[in-house]
Amino acid sequence: MKLAQFEQIMKETLDIERFCGADSSQNGVQVGDLDADIRKVAFAVDASLATIKAAAKQGADVLFVHHGMFWNRSLTVTGRHYNRVKALLDNNVALFGCHLPLDAHLVYGNNAQMARKLELQDIQPFGLYHGVYVGVKGVFAEPLDSRQIIGKLQVRENDTNFELNCDGRTFRSVAIVSGGGAGDVYSAMDENLDLLITGESSYTTINDCNEGNMSMLCLGHYETETFGVKAVMEMVKSELGLETCFIDIPLGL
Repeated sequence: MKLAQFEQIMKETLDIERFCGADSSQNGVQVGDLDADIRKVAFAVDASLATIKAAAKQGADVLFVHHGMFWNRSLTVTGRHYNRVKALLDNNVALFGCHLPLDAHLVYGNNAQMARKLELQDIQPFGLYHGVYVGVKGVFAEPLDSRQIIGKLQVRENDTNFELNCDGRTFRSVAIVSGGGAGDVYSAMDENLDLLITGESSYTTINDCNEGNMSMLCLGHYETETFGVKAVMEMVKSELGLETCFIDIPLGL
């Protein structure tokens, strides 16, 4: 398969064009020869130098990431940016970035995949961002507490995890916005939902949650954004017949 064909399939499958006006990420192929043949795709959350080197070591032709290298500001190809680009070019590894579309997709997205693991019912879009919904909301068939939720998601916990107003409570209605979605807790409160699940906590929301009796479960930016990457990886392997691998380099946040 040519890289150009892979890009077209990914853009159509993940509805990337719909996010052109909302996403500052340059979604799609960010580095690479579109005419190159590809056989193996590595998947990861971040386009760090360590991830690029790991993809090259695995013999990948493409590195598919949630957090790419090119956003809405110009970057000179120097310093850390140069080192990453050079590592890609030296090892003939193309880079494909997919940011908001991989949060929002109702099948392969980070939030939809978490909802599936939690067996949520009545799943609907949630969390409006620049005119598009990036999260989901739904209800449990039976109320769950925070420990049960974490167990179902099977996320790794560390010192940065944060539970707000979760002790002694069970939850029926829940919103999910992966990564840095703590600000969406206001929408969750407006809709009278029981819980927001996100990645990172936010200091500015704490007093409002306390005074609004709102619960929030912050399970790590990295951890909550592995779900979509892994889902796309399985699709690429099963439907496109390409070899795949997942590169796991958590940052502890």
